[in-house]
Amino acid sequence: MSIDRRVLLRGVGWAAAASAGLTLAADAAGEAGEDGPAPRPRPQARPERPLRWAAAAPAVEPRTFWQERPPPRRKPERTANEVKAVFIHHTSGPNDYTRPEVAGLIRRFAVDHVDSRRWDDIGYNFLVDRGGIIYEGRAGGIANPVVGAHTIGFNIATVGIAAIGDFSDGTPVPEPMVDSLSRLIAWKLGLYGVDPRGTAVLVSTNDASRYKKGTRQIFRTVSGHRDGYSTGCPGGALYAELPRIRARAARFQGRPQDKA
Repeated sequence: MSIDRRVLLRGVGWAAAASAGLTLAADAAGEAGEDGPAPRPRPQARPERPLRWAAAAPAVEPRTFWQERPPPRRKPERTANEVKAVFIHHTSGPNDYTRPEVAGLIRRFAVDHVDSRRWDDIGYNFLVDRGGIIYEGRAGGIANPVVGAHTIGFNIATVGIAAIGDFSDGTPVPEPMVDSLSRLIAWKLGLYGVDPRGTAVLVSTNDASRYKKGTRQIFRTVSGHRDGYSTGCPGGALYAELPRIRARAARFQGRPQDKA
């Protein structure tokens, strides 16, 4: 499947989001974490199974949109054998940002992850802004099962997607953001035949997660950060949207709609 990496701006979504009047909020606690040993790096990992439930690839802004210079690489990107699940996050910082401010916000997250936390790259695989624009996060190829640093203990075979802003209880979640999260999830899980409404067994790799190292735990294939780590992320408002996001992602995959 070829991926169109060209910039595709969705001004209508941004105009709708700009009228929401969202407020400043922040919750950086437990936002992401590095895992222990991971599979050896291999180039351009691709699923081998038939793409029965493939969804259309959404437009994704490449790293060049926000990255002024590459972070110092201490090790090559790591990839897993597959993608089993997605973890949804929110970031610290304001909700009333403008489109021109997004690149700076993402750079700030990357600086925190690389310089302050001493990771080799930004932790999230993708980020989505309030206007529904999707951004490439961690390097390694958007179609590949790149191991991120987003949900400590459960980074392998998962994808970390961060909604830019704070979505605690009572905070409106912009509809363009919900739609783009659903489309991104449908495409990414569809590459591996994964139902967004299903479950997956993941094995903890770190005692610092909610589950001791070696624990086999069942997760929803679309889960919140709080499901794998002791944190309020992705905020009560966004967490409450996960059932709707799962259902919409399944529709984008063309799946029957009789499954809860």
